[in-house]
Amino acid sequence: MPKQIFSVEDFKILLEKAIECRVLRMDDKVKLKLRTSKMIYVFITSKEEADRLLNEVKVEVKKIE
Repeated sequence: MPKQIFSVEDFKILLEKAIECRVLRMDDKVKLKLRTSKMIYVFITSKEEADRLLNEVKVEVKKIE
């Protein structure tokens, strides 16, 4: 079961451990899913903040339609 995270700081910490990042764009928000070796973490944010965070991602990014 995925675990939801609520802060940008937690997202950035988990980003260092992530294997991949999946991006699901909805109407007014974006769901970012970080896959680590043990778990999937979900972070829901605005489109602008997601674009800013995706510039910092150094792992593989998969876009989900």
